[in-house]
Amino acid sequence: MDAPDELPVVGTLAELTALVERDRGLYVRWSRGPATDLTAASSVDDLTGVPMPGLSANPLDVERWWQERPVALWVARRLYDYEHLPREKGPGIRCWVLRGRENGRGPDNEPLVVDVRPLCWIDPAVIDEARAEVARQNGPWGPLRRTGG
Repeated sequence: MDAPDELPVVGTLAELTALVERDRGLYVRWSRGPATDLTAASSVDDLTGVPMPGLSANPLDVERWWQERPVALWVARRLYDYEHLPREKGPGIRCWVLRGRENGRGPDNEPLVVDVRPLCWIDPAVIDEARAEVARQNGPWGPLRRTGG
């Protein structure tokens, strides 16, 4: 790949779900993109400013406890939980899928990933689909950032 930002774009929740069903060891990351991230290859703890040994990302692998529930709902949940980040971190923040190796945990217990291989961007329309999927669920679901909005 010539430029890390020249990635295919996943355009639907169904397409992203198919990717998660097909491949294990995938993560989603919200950032300015691989071109920026791969130059430093390290996230920084927002609270303390301490550099961490890898990029913070969230696993897309379906956990066994999820059992026979729809994979699309799992994927929607993984996106929904962090959909606040573009508003919080500012312009240019997008989500993308990567493959990598865990090298520790960050302050929110998120995996810190090294040996990163960018796979694709996630179109903002997929985030809208994830929000809609979560909204259709019964029960007290809410994003991780429960205040503001």
